[in-house]
Amino acid sequence: MAKMNIKKGDTVVVLSGKDRGKQGEVLHAYPAEGKVIVEGVANTKKAQHPDQQGQNGGFVTREAKIDVSNVELICPSCGKPTRVGHDVDANGKKARVCKRCGAQF
Repeated sequence: MAKMNIKKGDTVVVLSGKDRGKQGEVLHAYPAEGKVIVEGVANTKKAQHPDQQGQNGGFVTREAKIDVSNVELICPSCGKPTRVGHDVDANGKKARVCKRCGAQF
């Protein structure tokens, strides 16, 4: 699997699927699987059993993993969906770069 350009805490927009057009923050990234969990996107219901005696079970709504190819990063400076480039700054550190405006983040 190729390296993912999207990390935890990034704001992304969903490109395809039932939640196309929704924006949210990446809650968790799974680089080995090439998947991410985005806040408020791909909600599923899961049956929850009571953990201890006296607690109630029921259905819990939670976010499911979606493929990283179905989301695109939103640039923090220009606020538009963009592809991600990589650049080396003067100190020799790698940084992600917006392909639209050229801003580093």
